[in-house]
Amino acid sequence: MQQAASAAATMGGPLGSHGGRARTARRSSNLGDRIFEGIVTAAGLLVLGLLGGIIVLLFIGGWPAFREFGFGFLWSAEWDSVREQFGAVISVYGTIVTSILAIVFAVPVAFGIAYYLTEIAPEVIRRPVGIAIELLAAVPSIIYGMWGLFVLAPFLAQYVQPPIQDWTMDIPILNELFGGPAFGIGIFTAALILAIMILPFIAATMRDVFMQVPAIYKESAYGLGATRWEVVRNVVFPYTRASVVGGIMLGLGRALGETMAVTFVIGNANAISPSLFATGNTIASVIALEFPEALQGSLKLSSLLALGFILFVISFIVLATSRYMLRPRLGN
Repeated sequence: MQQAASAAATMGGPLGSHGGRARTARRSSNLGDRIFEGIVTAAGLLVLGLLGGIIVLLFIGGWPAFREFGFGFLWSAEWDSVREQFGAVISVYGTIVTSILAIVFAVPVAFGIAYYLTEIAPEVIRRPVGIAIELLAAVPSIIYGMWGLFVLAPFLAQYVQPPIQDWTMDIPILNELFGGPAFGIGIFTAALILAIMILPFIAATMRDVFMQVPAIYKESAYGLGATRWEVVRNVVFPYTRASVVGGIMLGLGRALGETMAVTFVIGNANAISPSLFATGNTIASVIALEFPEALQGSLKLSSLLALGFILFVISFIVLATSRYMLRPRLGN
């Protein structure tokens, strides 16, 4: 018995010490995990808090305008700083029209780029072309605006808009849609600039999701005698539909909030015209131009903050919709 107790004590000493060290290590590990969890949780809540703070401050700042004009602020076309009569419909109209036109212009080109890079382009030029497209996203927006004002607008005024007006002169609806003086600046030009700016975002998203289509699906379709277009229509599109639409919505969200590039080329006229060649404005351009001269506490400043709140709500809806559409693909 004495020998057994002595052996147990001899063995228990190192084992007990090892068990103590293990418990200490576990406590230390649990403490580190709790600290890390707290840090990342705080980071996530910080972003949520900033988002909520921005929208609350915009709403509080714009409340005097909402209280003064009521719901009529949303569809009023007046913007008179002297009489302090303000409305949002013109800038909301310009924001939505330019963004939708930008999507119409950009999506077909982005699809062509994405399909070329994933299915047709040889390996030697696939990477350089992809990098060149992505570099478009790094160009500052003010550079796009200056290029649009000094290069694109004169080109459109001389070589594009007059022929279009000549072709549509006798067509009842199109003659209104493309009528008016061919100044080169206006909603059409702003939409083209926006299309160029959102092109890399949409093209990169399409390229990435096209590359995720299993090769066996496409090879099976080719083996059955399908053409390239039939493979795209019946295989690639159905497989990537959610992600493609989500990428387009992300591009739309980018177009809604663009400021400087649009301000350079849209003309900044407080009017709604049926012609796409006419001048107009957007929410972002109105805020950029008139915010510096708005007096603290004035109804004009409140109206500008109310416009910012409306733009935030529109952008939030668009981006939330895009995330919802991307969720099934991201879940895989």
